[in-house]
Amino acid sequence: MAYASTLLRDPWATYREIDAAGRTSQARTGPQLVQLLYTELVAALRAAASATEQGQYRVKSERVTRATAILFALEAGLDYENGGEVSKTLSRIYAGARRAIVDASIGSDPAPFREAADNLGEIAAAWATVSAG
Repeated sequence: MAYASTLLRDPWATYREIDAAGRTSQARTGPQLVQLLYTELVAALRAAASATEQGQYRVKSERVTRATAILFALEAGLDYENGGEVSKTLSRIYAGARRAIVDASIGSDPAPFREAADNLGEIAAAWATVSAG
């Protein structure tokens, strides 16, 4: 019943949530899930930038919340024992990105969201290359 009431308020949001849940369940390996998280993270940041420009503060807030949650999930999945310095570096990157995103969420400048999306998109591209090989 919760989906029905949400669907009536925002059908597109409901679709996005169902779509993301479906893709998450189809990710059969850790690398596929990480790639999906990066894709969702970059999309959330770009949506936050767009919402900022359009003055859609509820959407901006939702996308910022989603982006920070994904960053926490990525960080929680780091294997510090086997990942060594790479895990430590990624942890610092994720923490810095979270700070930048939260700071940007207070303002009205979309640029920090786009910058974070670009930077994390580069990591996503590198991850895709490594996980494909």
